[in-house]
Amino acid sequence: MKRFIIIAAMFLLFGVFSTGTGQTPQYEIKFATVAPEGSAWMKVMREFDKQVRKESDGRLGFRIYPGGAQGDERDVLRRIRTGQLQGGGFTGVGMGEISSKVRILDSPFLFRSYDEVDLIYEKFGDQFRENFYDNGYVLLGWAEVGFVYVFSNVPVKRSEDMRGVRMWMWEGDPVAEATFKSLNVNPVPLSITEVMTSLQTRMIDAVYTPPMAALALQWFTRVRYMLNLPIADSAGAVLVSRRFFDRLPGDLQEILLRNGEKYMAELTQISRKENEQSIEIIAESGVEILDRPPQEEIKQYEAMGREARRNLVGKLYTREFMNAVESTIEEYRSQKAAQTE
Repeated sequence: MKRFIIIAAMFLLFGVFSTGTGQTPQYEIKFATVAPEGSAWMKVMREFDKQVRKESDGRLGFRIYPGGAQGDERDVLRRIRTGQLQGGGFTGVGMGEISSKVRILDSPFLFRSYDEVDLIYEKFGDQFRENFYDNGYVLLGWAEVGFVYVFSNVPVKRSEDMRGVRMWMWEGDPVAEATFKSLNVNPVPLSITEVMTSLQTRMIDAVYTPPMAALALQWFTRVRYMLNLPIADSAGAVLVSRRFFDRLPGDLQEILLRNGEKYMAELTQISRKENEQSIEIIAESGVEILDRPPQEEIKQYEAMGREARRNLVGKLYTREFMNAVESTIEEYRSQKAAQTE
């Protein structure tokens, strides 16, 4: 009897940890992400789940698998297609497998500020949402990961410094491939779940990621430098299978969409603040923050970014779409400059 009680308690504990409550909802979203437990992403997802359960009277909820427990983003997409999972949290790599044009959001040296990022989401967000829907997914909310920096074990200041660096590249990522080609870098393709081990074994000596992610994934413990120049803004989103979503009663669809937009908007603001704080924490740990390059050097980086975007025309998006995004940003910059004169 004592043994039975112990086993029963273990099953109960597992159920509470996996779903956030001891009850399995009528409509359960098995959800996977590479974000680790304890990170801001997971904290907000737990709050999102709690609110959805509350408003639905327990009929709808998430079973969350954090920390890459279900594999990297391509593994998660395969599991969604086979019905093993119903949703996931994705960066641009995963989103690009569904809608290639969304990868413009991750393109190098496109954005200089979060105001510009917000402008593009506002103007083109409906197009991305429709693309997701047409390809079998429903967008619950954008969950921006933040500006991406280079972390390395050798000082990287100028674009020429990157050429001899064993730089990680997310395996199969066309945007990263085009970026490093424009920078004359020969990267080492690896899945995101292999990065930490590869840093430890010195298979690679540089990575690119937002500071908050470097902290959450502990990559910062294996590098010595961070270049104080964002090379891109990393997009993120929470998506669910359209097949699953269409089976939900209308009231549950509304609860899911409304709360998804609310909590992911909150997460974006949290991410932006925590990325700034993460730089301070990383610096305090002993990682040297290299000075921002001079303006002439930044112009060279931006020219390389434009080259990378043009190399992806016809592969990820049309020239017309790329021009529309770029012209929107340029018009915004011109208006802002005129206001300050």
